[in-house]
Amino acid sequence: MSCPLLFEAMKIKSPAAAGAYDSQCRACPRLATFLDQVRTDHPGYFCLPVPPFGVANPDLLIVGLAPGLHGANRTGRPFTGDYAGVLLYQTLHRFGFATGSESVSADDALQLKACRITNAVKCLPPQNKPLPVEIRTCNTFLANELAALPSTPAILALGTVAHAAVLTALGLKAGFCKFSHGASHLLPDGRRLFDSYHCSRYNTNTRRLTEAMFHEVFAAIREHIDQR
Repeated sequence: MSCPLLFEAMKIKSPAAAGAYDSQCRACPRLATFLDQVRTDHPGYFCLPVPPFGVANPDLLIVGLAPGLHGANRTGRPFTGDYAGVLLYQTLHRFGFATGSESVSADDALQLKACRITNAVKCLPPQNKPLPVEIRTCNTFLANELAALPSTPAILALGTVAHAAVLTALGLKAGFCKFSHGASHLLPDGRRLFDSYHCSRYNTNTRRLTEAMFHEVFAAIREHIDQR
């Protein structure tokens, strides 16, 4: 599917709260310039800020880091098209948050159930490393998204950057709670923040994050949601 048609499909499948996503955002000059270059090198890629994916009023909001070059930046769907999404979507399916265990493209039949996936940074960063100023600039979108989901009981931060971005988006200081894999933190508004190492190829290959460890996090999330 071409980029324009793909974007039209994404607008239908990924409802976003007002101010939570802007397909034409160029607020970060380094990221905008990099996307322009990638678009030239890969004309069939999505190469836009990647919108959230999932339901409008989820029980679980998952916050990742940023799109991958040949993953979400190619397909237009978070954690889709590269290795990082393999364990995530398998786990979402296992715990009842997805209709299937594999996310192939933005126009496949996969749907999330009571779940939504977003990123701390919506645009592809060089070397998968957004600068602090870029994380802060993009945080406005995450803040608006979280503000539109006051009844979402569980937020999962995949990695330290996502954890810090959630706290910033909620107006909390970094010292409010420290990132720790497997930890959960009661937020002042009653929502609960869960932490996990990012499901990247590096983390899974080095076994910093194993399938069992990831499942334990999701089991805790499922228990929290079901006990409401």
